[in-house]
Amino acid sequence: MQDERRTGEGRAVVKHRAGTGFLAAAAVLAAFLTGGCAYRESICGSGEYPVKAVGNKTGAACVPDGQEPPEGYVRYPEGKVPRHVGDTWDEYWSTVVVNDDGEIVGR
Repeated sequence: MQDERRTGEGRAVVKHRAGTGFLAAAAVLAAFLTGGCAYRESICGSGEYPVKAVGNKTGAACVPDGQEPPEGYVRYPEGKVPRHVGDTWDEYWSTVVVNDDGEIVGR
């Protein structure tokens, strides 16, 4: 909202009401923080896929599409690939240890 006042020379002087923009920004931020928009962090970036480290529970990396996993890493089984931090498969794979063949060898 604006207040418009005329000066003695006929020019309009426009003043913005203080806080109007701030209140609008605060409303948008509040909607975002209360679930208006959900943000989920991806495990890997675009053009990459996740791989699991052999021999420990928490090791993982991202590999460019079209490349094989580096030594010491294996692909996740099809259909059991973590996509977002904290999703079902991300949580599951952080509780198991795999060998070089991707077989679960420990919990």
